[in-house]
Amino acid sequence: MFSGGDDRSEIAFFDVETTVPTRSGQGFSILEFGAILVCPKKLIELENYSTLVHPSDLSHISNLSVRCNGISKEAVSTAPKFADIADKVFDILHGRIWAGHNILRFDCARIRESFSEINRSPPVPKGTIDSLALLTQRFGRRAGDMKMASLASYFGLGQQTHRSLDDVRMNLEVLKYCATVLFLESSLPEIFTEKSWVSPNATTRSRSNGKASSPSFETSPSNQNLSLSSSSVNQRIEENHPILSLVTPNTGEEETINSNAISRADPFDMSQLNYEMERESHHSSDPTWEESTTVSDSSVISNRYFLDFVKPDEISIDSIRANLVPFYRGIQKIQILHKDVPLQICFEKLKVRFGVSARFLDYAGRPRLNFMADADPTICRVLDACDGIVQKLLGENSEWRNVVTRKPGFFNKPTIRLHIPTAEDATGVKWLTEIYEKESPSSSTKRVVFSRFDITEIDLLLTPGSLVDAYFSLEPYDYQQNAGIRLVAKKLIVHSY
Repeated sequence: MFSGGDDRSEIAFFDVETTVPTRSGQGFSILEFGAILVCPKKLIELENYSTLVHPSDLSHISNLSVRCNGISKEAVSTAPKFADIADKVFDILHGRIWAGHNILRFDCARIRESFSEINRSPPVPKGTIDSLALLTQRFGRRAGDMKMASLASYFGLGQQTHRSLDDVRMNLEVLKYCATVLFLESSLPEIFTEKSWVSPNATTRSRSNGKASSPSFETSPSNQNLSLSSSSVNQRIEENHPILSLVTPNTGEEETINSNAISRADPFDMSQLNYEMERESHHSSDPTWEESTTVSDSSVISNRYFLDFVKPDEISIDSIRANLVPFYRGIQKIQILHKDVPLQICFEKLKVRFGVSARFLDYAGRPRLNFMADADPTICRVLDACDGIVQKLLGENSEWRNVVTRKPGFFNKPTIRLHIPTAEDATGVKWLTEIYEKESPSSSTKRVVFSRFDITEIDLLLTPGSLVDAYFSLEPYDYQQNAGIRLVAKKLIVHSY
């Protein structure tokens, strides 16, 4: 039994087993929930809980579902419904760090859906560790596809049972084994990296030619043709990394990189990852952006910060380049430069194609907002050039996602996706993008005041066909074998006339 209480320092490892949809429109139903509370200092199991769950419709348990996890209709016929265990699940998860394998894409969504079905607010994590993302980024693909069954086989931990509590405990054991290997490798990186870091099934990328190659070991951060060693693979900043909230607050101090900074980075130093999360959520690494977010709600726009944004027709393609630049505690990030200044673009009167989408989620399970806009030839020219330059630097091992979306057909003009970042503080969730409205050509531009974090409010502004002046940055990413450039909206001016 979980004791609950005010102390929420434990890590809640959890897993759900569900039905498998067999027809269009059919959702998932939770069949089993299992969790353990783990002491973060000693990595020992403190408490555990598991239960089968009676789904709302037993007919959803198909033969395919039974083959996946072995849970039959008979097994759950006398089990409690989710409403009966909701209090227990909420107590286990709310306000704790959540951990699990592929939980961001699957388990977290199932928890939210189940609470929504019974008209209750879902639990909210204070941080999330998705071990699929964590181990793919830190451990590399030496265990193949990095599924739990593959990792367990790699370490000789037996077969995955696909039952919640068993899988949760296996997840913790896999993390311990991976951490031990990384700890040993960090002690003698020159030997382990060159001799045994990469398994025969793994590949690395050479920044000089973008092709899969044998692992090499170079330490100079100034070399633009840096070849990816184990450390530089592990240190690459990932887009929307889901584990970045599980750390102590970032200090904001940037260290000078010496010749061994990259090769000897501590694989267990989560502070560098927390820094990236904070940057993603608050843009705290850019003092001018931090200042711009404190503008009074009633104020007229101050353009001081936005002077660094350039229009597409003012950009020289020959002056665009992408570099690896020092970022934090010896790690590097990719930055797109124009005339040696970080490239940020202002485009007037973008036409909104599709309104706000909340299809994707951030590390805390909140909607990650974006909208689609038409892209004319001038902006396509610039963004296509940036695509080519960054792709050469990142290589071709990940699936490249073009920043400009093109679909065949006469009416399908090129489109771009602009992301609207959010953050949460003591007062709740808020937009980080500055959003303004212009009600007529002659009227002044006023900042929009949102009463609360409500997607409907912003969706009513960014309706299909509306025109928007967009100020956005270009942020390259390479995450879980998907790479590309994100367009992050810093300021939007909506023409509502």
